[in-house]
Amino acid sequence: MNKIVVITGTSSGIGKALKQRYQSDGDTVVEINKEGEFDNVTKFYADLSSEDLINIAFENIAKVYDRIDVLVNCAGYAVFGATELVDTKKARNMFEVDYFAVVNCTKCALKLMKRGGKIFNISSACALFPVPFRGHYSAVKAGVLMLSYSLRMELTSSGIDVVCICPGDVKTNFSKNRDKTLTTNERYKDKIEKSSEQIEKREKKRMDVNYAVNKIYKVFKKKKHKPMYIIGSSMKLLYFVSKLVPFRLILYFTNKIM
Repeated sequence: MNKIVVITGTSSGIGKALKQRYQSDGDTVVEINKEGEFDNVTKFYADLSSEDLINIAFENIAKVYDRIDVLVNCAGYAVFGATELVDTKKARNMFEVDYFAVVNCTKCALKLMKRGGKIFNISSACALFPVPFRGHYSAVKAGVLMLSYSLRMELTSSGIDVVCICPGDVKTNFSKNRDKTLTTNERYKDKIEKSSEQIEKREKKRMDVNYAVNKIYKVFKKKKHKPMYIIGSSMKLLYFVSKLVPFRLILYFTNKIM
């Protein structure tokens, strides 16, 4: 049966590729974005930092569709810089988009979701392995992971599945579009800029977006789901190793590398 799939952040990257995969399978994809063209049929506007605008978007969706079968919370961006020096307003806005939008979209979608519904939250490997100068981003993605676990338990009796996806580095414009604060002081000296350069140097080593999305989509199509999936063999290996050695060693080597 044709599914009604709501996806946030389909203008580029993983969200765009997931939209295309669902459409190729004959499902109806309902997109929620801040930028682009909107028709209030399959493309709806919402600034995801605004709960009111999210509510309006889903009210308009409800006028067109009598149900939502799948919700994919994919939209997000990263704030980069020393936690001490990043403007708290920037961090707070990232939390609005990356965390509270997940909460608010989920609350709205559940009103139209019946038994058998699925909620997929796109988090990050940073939820499992924090990285220096990405403290806020690591925190927000860990929050999405813990939220997903809690929702999964809360919705068990409703027959609605909640799954969190934690991809490693993927070749998209995500890193390029980071909100970077390269401001430094005597405490950090050139470490912030070098860390940013290190992230950019790793671009060629990132997973191809189509490869990553194929892996993610295979997870989506499973009949039974685990609570969390890691995408990327290197991240899976690191997660396995992290269970065998003291976590302080993981932090030590991550800090050295990054």
